[in-house]
Amino acid sequence: MRTAVLIDGAFFIKRIRYFEKHNAYDAKRIASLAFRLSLLHLSQKINGTKQHDSLYRIFFYDCAPLQKKMHNPISKKLIDFSKSDEAVFRNELHKELIKQRKLALRLGKLSDQLTRWRLKTDVMDNLLKGRIDRHEITEKDVMIDVKQKGVDMRIALDIASITLKKQADRIVLVSGDSDFVPAAKLARREGIDFILDPMWQNIPEDLFEHIDGLRSTYPRKK
Repeated sequence: MRTAVLIDGAFFIKRIRYFEKHNAYDAKRIASLAFRLSLLHLSQKINGTKQHDSLYRIFFYDCAPLQKKMHNPISKKLIDFSKSDEAVFRNELHKELIKQRKLALRLGKLSDQLTRWRLKTDVMDNLLKGRIDRHEITEKDVMIDVKQKGVDMRIALDIASITLKKQADRIVLVSGDSDFVPAAKLARREGIDFILDPMWQNIPEDLFEHIDGLRSTYPRKK
């Protein structure tokens, strides 16, 4: 069987950072994990029989980092996000990914209209519960909130294209999002074996009816 692996980049990076906080900005490590964890999906046991699949391609979906300059709403300082740790990491990660064999990088865009400052979650919680006053909020209590645009659409289109062109027999989606359900339904109707890899994140019970299997290849720590 031929297998295609589709990785939701934002989700993948978030989960690796959850497991490996010390490697949060290690582009080479995360690019290497994307490739190696994908290859682990090619070998599996089905009804007690070991099966080795061939790889069609790995698709990694992400967005170019924020390049804007914006003023912090509290301190009014001008911040160049193109020089931030996240931007440097994201650019380096994309360079490392395209070096990987049989891996295609699919880039969406960041939405300018939805890019804005917001209070960090714990600060907002303390503010609403009256633990702090709004005058106590500092420049470190806010963060930039960016929204990806076009990533989910590209994932869905690739699932449909791979399915209808018969380019693979199995699709593995590394994601924790339920937005893929319509595309998964199409793939399964056309005979594709659809596997979800949520990287050990819990998924809703009703999601199981839209997939053919659940498997996380990141080594789970005891």
